[in-house]
Amino acid sequence: MQIRLNLLNIFVVIALSIGSTSVFAQKGSFLSIEEFHELAFPGQPIEWQTLWVNQEMRADIEAIIDRKLSSLRLRYWGDGERTAWILEEIGKELPITVGVIVNAGKIEQVQIMEYRESRGGEIRYPFFTSQFINAQLFSEKGNWRLNQNIDGITGATLSVRALKKITAMALYCHQQTEFSQLASE
Repeated sequence: MQIRLNLLNIFVVIALSIGSTSVFAQKGSFLSIEEFHELAFPGQPIEWQTLWVNQEMRADIEAIIDRKLSSLRLRYWGDGERTAWILEEIGKELPITVGVIVNAGKIEQVQIMEYRESRGGEIRYPFFTSQFINAQLFSEKGNWRLNQNIDGITGATLSVRALKKITAMALYCHQQTEFSQLASE
């Protein structure tokens, strides 16, 4: 009888441990600012650029992210026709930090740099982020959207929505830079 109780206790502890680690496995820092810079511009010591947000841009960005923008400026790196942005958006309750590389007006790469939620962390994996590659931004009657469908993930609806907002915002901001104008010349 004593052996059965010990085995049952061990089983319960293992089951609880596995269950709790899967929740915490969602959270984490996955890519530093330096690592993202190196990914976007390998071996190039490119300095931060500043996009000053004017009133018109603010209205468009707020329409994209569906909330107030508290910043007067956004920081990014740029070279040639490429820009790299580090942006944050709230998932369900906490911010998700995302690196977005835009090349010639299209998404080249999306990297989840830090994920703080207890659920929905699947958005950081390539099976999901690769859906954004080559996405472009278009406006239909003042409604800014990506030009391609992004499949959701069950249980990560708000995180998926946050990532769509971030990528659309990065594309919009890219259009406002001198690096976007290089593509049109």
